[in-house]
Amino acid sequence: MPAEAAKPGRLRRFLDSDIGWSFRRTPAAWLSALVLALLILTALFCPLIAPQNPHDLAQIFIDKAEIPPIWSADGEWPFLLGTDPQGRDVLSAILYGTRVSLIIGFSAVMVSMAIGVSLGLIAGFYGGRIDNLLMRLGDTVLSIPTLLMAILVSAIFRELLPPSLRDPFAAAVLVLSISLTSWVQYARTVRASTMVERRKEYVLAARIIKVPAGRIMRRHILPNTLTPVMVAATLNLGLAILSEATLSFLGVGMPITQPSLGTLIRIGNQYLFSGSWWLVVFPSLQLGLIVLSVNLLGDWLRDALNPKLR
Repeated sequence: MPAEAAKPGRLRRFLDSDIGWSFRRTPAAWLSALVLALLILTALFCPLIAPQNPHDLAQIFIDKAEIPPIWSADGEWPFLLGTDPQGRDVLSAILYGTRVSLIIGFSAVMVSMAIGVSLGLIAGFYGGRIDNLLMRLGDTVLSIPTLLMAILVSAIFRELLPPSLRDPFAAAVLVLSISLTSWVQYARTVRASTMVERRKEYVLAARIIKVPAGRIMRRHILPNTLTPVMVAATLNLGLAILSEATLSFLGVGMPITQPSLGTLIRIGNQYLFSGSWWLVVFPSLQLGLIVLSVNLLGDWLRDALNPKLR
């Protein structure tokens, strides 16, 4: 069958499946997916959409500083959401900042999922002392407040880097600091599923014929543990984006030269009571819209994949 003819068939099978039916029948699910897709697309293609590149000094004019939104009496085209004290277009800064926040959020979820799934597979498959060691390590991480742990990890890595490399590697440090505080949920989820799967006949048969343990975990057990992992990853995406915004707001995240939504909120908060309210309101609304869309989509996915709730 040609690839072009197979695509509509796969789409039709998805729409006719239980998850597809639930998606079509849940307005919150498809509406949040639509909003999230729109936000992601505008962030990815922001160089083509944004009126200005906020990172290009040649496009920034100080005489256009603190212009209010376009619907105000002093508003100017093309600054739809106004400008900041440096003359940067707020809409452009939000689009570029959204891209930074989304990249860090997705990267943090992927790294933490890789760490948690790997450790959960090892703990659940081998059990015994290895299981106790890894789970006690997870309990230790959970005993420290997540935000405090992320600040500590971020501060340590920033101090280890030379001053000239701190800003270029700020995103990598943020991803690592968020990942090291959020892998435990994945590890516990995969560990519980692995302990059930390792007692089943197909795993016992693979061990009898001397299939390597790594292959058993990767090819046989892992695919049967991915459903709860994907639900957890969807829900944790919103938390990762919020964690990045919080760290940037506190000044230990993205620098002003590479602003994320949290950095924009931190900068705008300084001018909140001076009349330039749009500097903090619009980035905050964008952040809230992203997190709300992700959480609604994650809640639907959790209910759709739970047979007891169908």
